[in-house]
Formats: sequence, C-alpha cells, structure tokens
Amino acid sequence: MNPLVFSNGRSLDLIAIGRLCIDLNANEINRPMEETNTFTKYVGGSPANIAIGSARLGQKTGFIGKVSDDQMGRFIVDYLEKDAIDTTGVKIDKTGAVTGLAFTEIKSPEDCSILMYRDNVADLKLHPSDIDEEYIKRSKAMIISGTALAQSPSREAVFLALEYAVKHNVVVFFDLDYRPYSWVDDAETAVYYNLAAEKCNVLIGTREEFDMMEKLLNVHESDDHYTASRWFSYNADIVVIKHGGEGSIAYQKDGKSYRSGVFRTNVLKTFGAGDSYASAFIYGLMNGKSISEAMKMGSASASIVISRHSCSEAMPTETELLEYLEMAIYEPAQ
Repeated sequence: MNPLVFSNGRSLDLIAIGRLCIDLNANEINRPMEETNTFTKYVGGSPANIAIGSARLGQKTGFIGKVSDDQMGRFIVDYLEKDAIDTTGVKIDKTGAVTGLAFTEIKSPEDCSILMYRDNVADLKLHPSDIDEEYIKRSKAMIISGTALAQSPSREAVFLALEYAVKHNVVVFFDLDYRPYSWVDDAETAVYYNLAAEKCNVLIGTREEFDMMEKLLNVHESDDHYTASRWFSYNADIVVIKHGGEGSIAYQKDGKSYRSGVFRTNVLKTFGAGDSYASAFIYGLMNGKSISEAMKMGSASASIVISRHSCSEAMPTETELLEYLEMAIYEPAQ
C-alpha cells in the first residue's frame, strides 16, 4: 500500500491548478524549426496535461486557472470539457492578456526543444480572488506545478489554494516543472519553490530540479537521501526523484525506497514524459496501488506519450495503460 490517506465522500478526485496554454507541435520532424512549416495545435501546460491524463484514466478531475477572452481561451475550455474535466474553477481574463504558446522542435528523439511565448499571458493573471475554498474542499487531492509560482498574482493564488488544501485535508502533489525562462533569477526561484514544497504531501521532480531548490542551502553534491529527508521534516510523505533514462526513485517517510525502471518504446520526442508519468502515478496511488506499482504505471504512461506526436492528446485511457503494462517490455532499474 502507500502512506497517503484520501478523504472519502468528495465529488472530485483531483484538482489541477496553473498553466493552460497552447502547444504547437511540429509536423515536420527530424529538422530544425527554421525549416518547419506546419504545426498541429493541442492544449498544453503541465497541470493541464496532468488533468487531461487523469481524466482519461477515469478520475473525476477539475481545474483552477485563467484563460484569455478569445478564440484560444475558448478552445482550451472546450477541450477540457470534452474530456469531462470540471471547469468551474477556470476563469476568463478581462485585462486583454493572451494565451501562452509553446512551439516544439523535433530534430530527433534525443534533440527536442520548445520555443515559448509567455509575455502577458492569462494563466499568470490567476488572482487569489479567483480561488474558491469550497471548490478545493470538494476534492480528495490537488496538484500544483512550479510555473504558476513564477509571477504575481498567480503565485499568491497558488499559496492561497495551498492554505485551503491543508485546511481541508486535501492531499497535495507538487510537480516541480521548473522552467528557467519563467523566472528572474535562481534565488527567487529557490525561495518560492521551497515555500510551496513545505506544504505538499508528495514532491515529484528531476534530480536537476531538486538541485535548483537546494542552491540556497549551499548543498554542493546531489544526494537523493538528503533531499528526501529534508522534505520529510515538513509535510512530505513521498518524494520522487527522476533520473531520466535510469528511471526514478521514490522515498517514503518510514525510510523505505523504491526504484522504477523504464519501458522500451519507439521514442518520437521527449516532452510530455513528466506530465504523463505524474498523471498515472497519482492515479495509481489514489486507486490503492503501492508506491512501486504506481511508479511502474507512471513509467508506462510516459513511454506511451513520448512515442506519440502530442502531449495532451496522447494521454492513454485506463484500458490502454493496463494493456500496455501487460504487453510492453519493462526494463527494471539497475
């Protein structure tokens, strides 16, 4: 089993909060963006992808965010609703802000990049007044991501949502999702990441993301055990540290740790792996799976998504995920 306790009798399994944007994925792959002429439009943003992934797996999912008052904003809301995601918490910006755009470049499976347009974006206009305590109280769990902490008033809105979640025993997941281009400097980033992480029950991030958070502590060497024990002194019950192709390690407050490997797949692009991992990992934990089983589910979902063109549209259904777990070749961590 796992150490998390989810409150029964609530109408939502998971609420995601934060970035809603548009992904424009290159149709011409194996070439630089300068030579790319066409793109396919998808809903994007890490919390949006996780919410979509959770809904595809059968979770009752909601969202808190802000979208632009235009065609792009309406496209995003319509897409979420088609996936049966509750959009009660999605507000419409009235300041003239726009939807963030992410253009992807797929030179090769190993060489992918994202060109971001993030000036005056609606998702960072989310305000504390947009946060409804009763809405958060309706959910068993909530997930935040680092991008929503990058600017005010979104930053303050997330911290208020965290206060409500803690007050009402909502289990909080923190997908670190560190994007350097969103931040002014390393000190600002580390301060706000650490303040948010102190209130969360489950932290999920790469080794590099945890290193970023520890810069202010003068920690000179990456040490998974140190990282996990630091967060166990606050509210964390589980700390997941991802090591790319080497798999991931989950640490539990009682001292146990679990390693997860990877599934063999035909990789098309690298982005989307973290979001798909998080959605299936959370799904597993919320449906009574052990930490080890939930990690394997996360790895399977990530393998599916990196073999497909999109992130949000590629998220597997529960049937697809379970079939993949049975049929795909799994390589345990060494």
